[in-house]
Amino acid sequence: MTTDLAEFARAKNVKYFMISYTDLFSGQRAKLVPAQAIADMQKDGAGFAGFATWLDLTPAHPDMLAVPDPASVIQLPWKPEVAWVAANCVMDDKEVGQAPRNTLKRVIEEAARDGMHVKTGVEAEFFLISPDGKAISDEYDTASKPCYDQQAVMRRYDVIAEICDHMLALGWGPYQNDHEDANGQFEMNWTFDHALATADKHSFFKFMVKSIAEKHGLRATFMPKPFQGLTGNGCHAHISVWDETGKTNVFADNAMELGLSAKGKNFLGGIMKHASALAAITNPTVNSYKRINAPRTISGATWAPNTVTWTGNNRTHMVRVPGPGRFELRLPDGAANPYLLQAVIIAAGLDGIRSKADPGKRYDIDMYQFGHTVTDAPKLPLNLLDALREFDNDKSLKTALGEEFSSAYLKLKQQEWNSYASHFTQWERDHTLDI
Repeated sequence: MTTDLAEFARAKNVKYFMISYTDLFSGQRAKLVPAQAIADMQKDGAGFAGFATWLDLTPAHPDMLAVPDPASVIQLPWKPEVAWVAANCVMDDKEVGQAPRNTLKRVIEEAARDGMHVKTGVEAEFFLISPDGKAISDEYDTASKPCYDQQAVMRRYDVIAEICDHMLALGWGPYQNDHEDANGQFEMNWTFDHALATADKHSFFKFMVKSIAEKHGLRATFMPKPFQGLTGNGCHAHISVWDETGKTNVFADNAMELGLSAKGKNFLGGIMKHASALAAITNPTVNSYKRINAPRTISGATWAPNTVTWTGNNRTHMVRVPGPGRFELRLPDGAANPYLLQAVIIAAGLDGIRSKADPGKRYDIDMYQFGHTVTDAPKLPLNLLDALREFDNDKSLKTALGEEFSSAYLKLKQQEWNSYASHFTQWERDHTLDI
């Protein structure tokens, strides 16, 4: 594990560091710092005007300092003279409570006090599209069921293989790449890790995918629903909890239903209990609700939930338990903040364990065909405003994530919703002009 960034620069011939933090709207912000100055930056941080990014700050606030975490440093495989390093935001010698990475670190520390060490993996789906964003980049990718399309993935081999080569070089343990369920859509999987490491990798992955796509004259988007009629970008999260040694999965118990221990069931119970509220974070944009409340797509299924249900190895529910010792949350989408996604999962699960929450009835039906028969499970929010209201009403979840964070997030997201609601659309003209 790297502890000295200046030594890292000398050993790796790094000329510049990107000191990076992620704001509340998932914007990745960075300063490019020469290696000769990195020792001072590691000590004191790089200065930012927090108001200039999506944080609830004013122009009158003092400098916000982004203090790099050397354990997170990654040398850019496609430009080795540059290294990326995640930073923790500090102001007046105090952590900025609303900053997403700080929020995640606090929740991780809270779980650790209860002997819980959460490990996660994410499935970050994305589209490769034209530079103007108006169409998928492959004009021949037109199949009605394009998932796992052999020819389509090979037509984008240069992009996908380059990204995978970089993950191999970084030691992430990538193990499969595929063309996903929408035309122009792809997914790349790498080995699960501790929640903070997964969040840093997820953040870097998005940066890397966009960079390599641009290098090839394309554009990558993680937008939840970039094209009407096509399956949206999910970001499914696989979750397990381990003991202090990191060697024993405390979610695993082969004597229990689906191989999920009592503690695992309680953690799942917390996810189910807070599902409608955590949607405000796992599905954080107006566009997110075009994915989870979508009509049937061209391929025949949205692969996204709209009801708070769980199951065994069945992809039509919000949560599935594909095997012993872990479960998959299928609610999050491509817009989810890498740090807040992990934080809200841990916060909800920790509350579930402490309150011994019951996840409720297990359903094994095809929710896409028979979901209308489920009358005793909550529906997920229909839009961002509903999700924000659910989150605002969930006092325990807000407290677990931190009052400063929760207040800032709700304030800025409400402003975003108000901006959307006041936007004049062509739909209004088409349906109201002659009324």
